[in-house]
Amino acid sequence: MAVNEKVLDLANHISKKKRGSKNEIRPEDPEYMILEPVVTEEMAEVALCMEIRKKVTAAELAPLCGKTVDHTSKLLWDLAYAGVCFVNVINGVDTYWYDTWVPGIMEMMVNNKENVKKFPQIAEAFEAYGRVRGPRTVGAFPVGVGLMRVIPIEQAIDGETRKASYEEVSKYLKDNTIFSVSDCSCRTARESMGEGCGHLKEDMCIQMGHAAEYYIRTGRGREITREEAFEIIRRAEENGLMHQIPNLDGSGKTHAICNCCGCSCLALRTASMFKNVDMVRSNYVSHVDKDKCVACGECVENCPVNALQLGQKLCAVTPIPIKKSETPRNTEWGPDKWNPDYRTNRKDVVDSGTSPCKTECPAHIAIQGYIKLASQGKYTEALELIKYENPFPAVCGRICPRKCESACTRGDVDSPVAIDEIKKFIAEQDLSKEQRYVPKKRHEYGNQIAVIGAGPAGLSCAFYLSLDGYKVTVFEKQKALGGMLTLGIPSFRLEKEVVNAEIEILKELGVEFKTGVEVGKDVSLKDLRGQGYEAFYLAIGAQLGRKLGLEGEEAEGVITGVEFLRRVNLGENCQLEGKTLVIGGGNVAIDVARTAVRTGASKVAMFCLESREAMPALDEEIEEAIEEDIIINNSWGPTRIVTESGHVVGVEFKKCISTIDANNNFNPKYDESDTILVATDNVLLSIGQAIDYGNLLVDSMIELNPNKTIKADAFTYQTTEPDVFAGGDVLTGPRFAIDAIAAGKQGAISIHRYVQPGQSLTIGRDRREYHILDKENLDLEGYDRIPRQKAGHTEGIKSNETFQDLRVTFTNEQVMKETERCLNCGATVTNEYLCVGCGACTMKCKFDAISLVRQYNGTGVAYEELKPVVVKQILKRKGKIAMKKAVNVFIKH
Repeated sequence: MAVNEKVLDLANHISKKKRGSKNEIRPEDPEYMILEPVVTEEMAEVALCMEIRKKVTAAELAPLCGKTVDHTSKLLWDLAYAGVCFVNVINGVDTYWYDTWVPGIMEMMVNNKENVKKFPQIAEAFEAYGRVRGPRTVGAFPVGVGLMRVIPIEQAIDGETRKASYEEVSKYLKDNTIFSVSDCSCRTARESMGEGCGHLKEDMCIQMGHAAEYYIRTGRGREITREEAFEIIRRAEENGLMHQIPNLDGSGKTHAICNCCGCSCLALRTASMFKNVDMVRSNYVSHVDKDKCVACGECVENCPVNALQLGQKLCAVTPIPIKKSETPRNTEWGPDKWNPDYRTNRKDVVDSGTSPCKTECPAHIAIQGYIKLASQGKYTEALELIKYENPFPAVCGRICPRKCESACTRGDVDSPVAIDEIKKFIAEQDLSKEQRYVPKKRHEYGNQIAVIGAGPAGLSCAFYLSLDGYKVTVFEKQKALGGMLTLGIPSFRLEKEVVNAEIEILKELGVEFKTGVEVGKDVSLKDLRGQGYEAFYLAIGAQLGRKLGLEGEEAEGVITGVEFLRRVNLGENCQLEGKTLVIGGGNVAIDVARTAVRTGASKVAMFCLESREAMPALDEEIEEAIEEDIIINNSWGPTRIVTESGHVVGVEFKKCISTIDANNNFNPKYDESDTILVATDNVLLSIGQAIDYGNLLVDSMIELNPNKTIKADAFTYQTTEPDVFAGGDVLTGPRFAIDAIAAGKQGAISIHRYVQPGQSLTIGRDRREYHILDKENLDLEGYDRIPRQKAGHTEGIKSNETFQDLRVTFTNEQVMKETERCLNCGATVTNEYLCVGCGACTMKCKFDAISLVRQYNGTGVAYEELKPVVVKQILKRKGKIAMKKAVNVFIKH
């Protein structure tokens, strides 16, 4: 490609470089690349006669560039429209001037949507500029003097007596009378490059004064009122964004307010990638009050620069070493100290670990947080916190496997906190239409999304997509909603009214349900695409029971446990007569056996391969089965089903000597000499579940794994057909409802990113990698021995005679006593150097545990006064580096 020499001259002119010098701008540099596609030779000739920030008219410039006034005026307008210079009407005349590359020319050029679409290199050059030039600025700017500057969320510094007016967003809005709003230029560039982070660009950045006049006139932004500007600020803060301003207009002055995210903002990259935080920071840093902090993680997830991570609050026997980090303030700084992968390597947890409950929960719910809120009687706030990760707390309060309780540190003192019972109590208000918590929608995106399957994964995905305003339709082939929650779990464990109450919230959020519609049979994925659906979430579950492949299993009286439960839950006549054998040792097998007792079986016995210790069913469920006189026969494997006249009459079993290998795999071995024949009238097979795809995947490119689950990316859940995502049992094989619920939220995140132009499925995304603190190093001496509260059962009714759930919810008094038992294991840890002082963390904390504290006193300076300030800082830093080296040499010798 031929070089436009005049444009190259202009790139050097704006950069104040001389052609032929060591530091000249070259054709491959971003300064030239951004101008090249839209600036003509004549436009460059005019701009070369201008000086930075010097305002001129066409009449003043025409003699300098040897062109007529009219022609000069046209070329100046072309430059302004392209984004190379501002234009304002001053004293009735169009007046032009150009600003710095950043903030200034590059943002304005990227905000010309038409040009960026036509010439993607404009966006690429903008992204490259900070990456290429950023290293030169490391350590060169004192706090408050950077090209862009973080302005704290005003609410976060309301109580700070030392705050200055230039640190308040409201000051800038009150100082101006004309406003516009535009797309975020950084996110526009990222989107153009296919590297969007999921935070969308529309209506993000506010211009004021001369910039607003320019943006409105050139079509880059639309005019808004001051009140609309305040509303944009409020909504941005609500959605976890923070504020920055161009910082070269002088102290207390600016022409724009940007609402930024750390994962796409090119100014914040200075802090995150190069760790040159002083270049952008405010005068504040976040301070965590560990006594109040409950490690909910809201601040961690919303910190734009990963300065906050979850750590440990409990005292350690051996103190955890505090890693001292180097900073560019007194250290030579090169690529070895950068973090180029900052958009994909965020950490939620410090190396030494955090709360076991949040870590072990598949959805990483803020358990410590909602226990604290419950202890304060703030049940609605607790429900809100739970629903950030789990839209079905009432359901999970009844059927959760309680991995959090198994890991609970309190269990090392006496017995674990009754976390699930507390959650169940909190969620009781969700069962009442008057009290239930319905989240507020964050956005109104409107794209049509289809969810296939109304089980926990599909419902969860629909819930989170609806919060972003997507038009979600859930297709369910059964007449009832809820999937296995409704059809695979008996009412004595999960009453259908509970499931329906939580589904009602989805309906209030606008989710549409189509029952009795089997995708693949009644309508195809291709048909749905033709109807305008832009993405699909397959969550059909593992709804079939597996068979043994044994002689006689097709006989009358033999049925899979899953099918048996489905029929019972649908209200079909499933009365059993006589003896019933249940084959299997998992939680579903327990449910099947207990349901058999309630449907007329005179005697119910379970047979499973595993020993009592190795049974996959939860101990609590095994005990409940035994209490209902169900006989559990361990270490027996079926070899033959005996029939007479087409009906089952018995099952032959062999003794099983099982072992578990180092990878926790179950390895059964049979004792051929030890065989028994057990008479029975019914056999219920509960040895696993299978997936029924029907015709769903006909003419599809979706691939399956050897175990018939869908093949999809383990992080994004995207299948081999790009617009189709999968989650729940169809992806993982049979797991618990909470696993499916967690997968539903992640599926929603991926679908949001997929349907929005230019968004990456992975960049800027929380990988949710948690690990537990070292329990062996905890000082647990001296803690109280408050006994664990126990929920009762409804009296006067035998459990095996009813499908009613007889388990009683905690009383308010019990909740208060049980929440006192929480040891509050975790707390947030702040890296004060990395913190930019934006205050986003304070907006998310429900516990008043994090605040902004003024630590610096930096004020901005105008561009014209910047050079001596920077030179002084560079010399000062060189002195610090030399002193540090000298001290290190002295210590070494």
